[in-house]
Amino acid sequence: MLRLSVLTGTVAACVFAIALPVLAQDYQPPFHPQTLKRPATSAPNDVLVLGTMHLSGLPDTFDPKTLSPLLDRLAAWRPTAIATEDMSGLQCDALRRYPSRYAETVKTYCPDPTKAGVATGLDVPAANAEAERVLAAWPAAPTPAQRRHLAALFLAAGERYSALVQWLRLAPGERHAGDGLTDDLTAELERLKVRRNETSLISAPLAARLGLERLWSVDDHSADTPDPTDPAEAKAYEEAITRAWDNPATQARRAEDARLHDGLTQPDGVLAMYRAYNAPEAAMRTYQSDFGAALTEPSPQGFGRYYVGYWETRNLRMVANIRDVLGQHPGTHLLAIVGASHKGYYEAYLNEMHDVNLVDAISVLK
Repeated sequence: MLRLSVLTGTVAACVFAIALPVLAQDYQPPFHPQTLKRPATSAPNDVLVLGTMHLSGLPDTFDPKTLSPLLDRLAAWRPTAIATEDMSGLQCDALRRYPSRYAETVKTYCPDPTKAGVATGLDVPAANAEAERVLAAWPAAPTPAQRRHLAALFLAAGERYSALVQWLRLAPGERHAGDGLTDDLTAELERLKVRRNETSLISAPLAARLGLERLWSVDDHSADTPDPTDPAEAKAYEEAITRAWDNPATQARRAEDARLHDGLTQPDGVLAMYRAYNAPEAAMRTYQSDFGAALTEPSPQGFGRYYVGYWETRNLRMVANIRDVLGQHPGTHLLAIVGASHKGYYEAYLNEMHDVNLVDAISVLK
């Protein structure tokens, strides 16, 4: 009997092991947050996700002045908050404490706040706390000195683009050192003003134009890990992902990018590009070209699954940062500007939230 019971248990375990993948595939959760939206009894949280190309990668034919029609349309939507694909000073401060994992991430994505910290006497957490305290008592008509001081606090907090918003809100004659801003820090702000990226050329000017006091840095790189130390493994990983990306969807995306780049000199070239990047079919095309292809690449090490795991984690944490902003400020009209490959994931994850209503970017870009 003992042997039979052991055998029976073994068979049952085998059957369960065989059935488990099927059950896991067939199971659908009965709870659907996206169907349980907050009743519209007060101002909703409306979120517009604008997928963008990284402006630093555009050809020399791109003239930042041609962004004006885009800025006009975004301004007409009147966001009350703007989220950007930049890392917060607080996250950079945390990652600096774990250099064995994040040294390259910090070097790539985190500006050094040391000079601003010396000028203000505040480290990153203290500067963030002080900036929040100042904003909580911010007057309706701040003086130029107050704006310069807040810009210095934002630089010490690691929030350089919020500092740029304050800089842009100053009259040109008031953009000078003082009130915590040194000559070096004002030079940094002047460099940021013309930096060829979407935060400098779209988000910060738009915030200043709309009378906003800051931007929200919601990028997240806490899922980053160091590159493999074994050259053979690093090469195998790169080759596996590169092979996965070599597919018809990628070829179609490249052809469309070339066409859109060629049209940048036309009056509506920038708008045409943004309409294409935010079209309904764009997210699936990106998935087929990139993440879907990586997910099914056949390397025994599962390189593609590792890559997709990182990508999903990053997007979940970015969206959590946006949700945090909305939770602290109910009734926000939030514009999230992010690389176009993130857009589909942003919208899918945000749509799961009870108190988030999505806005179609195409309706704004008409």
